[in-house]
Amino acid sequence: MIVSLTPNPSIDRAVFIDALNRGEVHRCTGSRIDPGGKGVNVSRAVAAQGGQTLAVLPSGGPEGHLLEQLLTDAGVPHVGVPVAGSVRMNISVLEPDGTTTKLNEPGPDLSNEEAGALLSATLERGAKADWVVGCGSLPPGAPTELYAALVTHVRARGGRVAIDSSGEAMAAAVAARPNLIKPNHDELAELVGHALPTLRDVRDAARDLVADGIDIVAVSLGGDGALVVTVDECAHAIAPISTPLSTVGAGDCMLAGLLHGLSLGLDPADALVMGVTWGAAAVTLPGSRVPSPTDLAGIRAELTRTPDLIRTIAS
Repeated sequence: MIVSLTPNPSIDRAVFIDALNRGEVHRCTGSRIDPGGKGVNVSRAVAAQGGQTLAVLPSGGPEGHLLEQLLTDAGVPHVGVPVAGSVRMNISVLEPDGTTTKLNEPGPDLSNEEAGALLSATLERGAKADWVVGCGSLPPGAPTELYAALVTHVRARGGRVAIDSSGEAMAAAVAARPNLIKPNHDELAELVGHALPTLRDVRDAARDLVADGIDIVAVSLGGDGALVVTVDECAHAIAPISTPLSTVGAGDCMLAGLLHGLSLGLDPADALVMGVTWGAAAVTLPGSRVPSPTDLAGIRAELTRTPDLIRTIAS
């Protein structure tokens, strides 16, 4: 069982156009809406692959009702914690070559009481979970230490906790020593305070975090695949996609596959292969759709335990 906490979920509306031209009227060629937010996407991906999951999220306003209905329709078990504000609506503008322009709203203001209720609901539902994962940005008003508190409480009772966030919230969580973190390339550079132009730089930064007490550091690198680092090994996996449709949620699907693999008892490198396969499959789908088992057909992730450390990471 994977229990996800998404403090700032969203309704994700994807609109498809031929080309984005600033200041002009565009006629969309199509659109779709999906439940969104990093942790929500993790639970959606796990559920789509037949795994056990539960999504914990704030729910408020008409958007909150719609979000919960979309999750119900998708067969994703969830707990909506009532909040006074409305869940945000995010817009992704997608062009035929896969270029994605995102417009993300800030989300509702959370009171300390609402943030505390979210944390309590997650800890209660995650008491017997294989993994508890806190994902995404924090909405206005939420304490910076929300994820750090999640880490402290889960680890105190012997559970496993993963974090995928950025900025101050991520830094605070890392200081609390989660079992696993999943930054992307930019988020890792922000976390360590310097640029990481090569795979060697990424590996070294991840090794430093492992030395500081993180069991597993998994770094998503977009078209350059992903790297996983533990105290014992460093492995790289990549699954090239020739015709990407949308990158929205791909990193979340990668994390979902990684955690699912770990919950099945795979070692981190083999779990990374599962994660990269799920993430690559997501790139072939429109909007923020998550892959079903049939979408994984034809996706082949290549794993090496001796990465090409001089490889330059695309910015």
